[in-house]
Amino acid sequence: MDVYKVEHVDSVFRRVSKLHHQTVSSYLSGRGVYPGQPPLLRALSERDGQIQKELAEQMGITPATLNVMIARMEKSGLLERKADEADQRVSRVYLTEQGRQAHQEVRNMIDLMEKTCFMHFIPEEKMIFRRLLLQMYENLKEAERSGGIAEWNGQED
Repeated sequence: MDVYKVEHVDSVFRRVSKLHHQTVSSYLSGRGVYPGQPPLLRALSERDGQIQKELAEQMGITPATLNVMIARMEKSGLLERKADEADQRVSRVYLTEQGRQAHQEVRNMIDLMEKTCFMHFIPEEKMIFRRLLLQMYENLKEAERSGGIAEWNGQED
């Protein structure tokens, strides 16, 4: 299907999102970082030494999922777990030097992706695009709060 000929904006949005995800995943996997890991790198770069329960809540994932992610990242040298000094039953998670470098790679990639995605946009278009995305976000959050997607009543806003 030709993205330039699709009727629904939703189809174009999904295509762009998929291509963005593939590009990011390809870039990061070549640097030893895999999907799902950048939010953990960011959380620890903002506040190193958090406990796993806090991290799972921040990231919106289950503690079991986080545990698997941490184990993989620990094995690859990005993170390390250390027992809490005050309570040996509690494990804290820290970035290693390699993890800090990986976080910087992620930040660099985000900057590159943003420059690439908005290459032929003027600043006003970028600002409008951001506002429209935020409005879409709010519309979807409202639908979620009210129990689902609202049926269209034939009236355009």
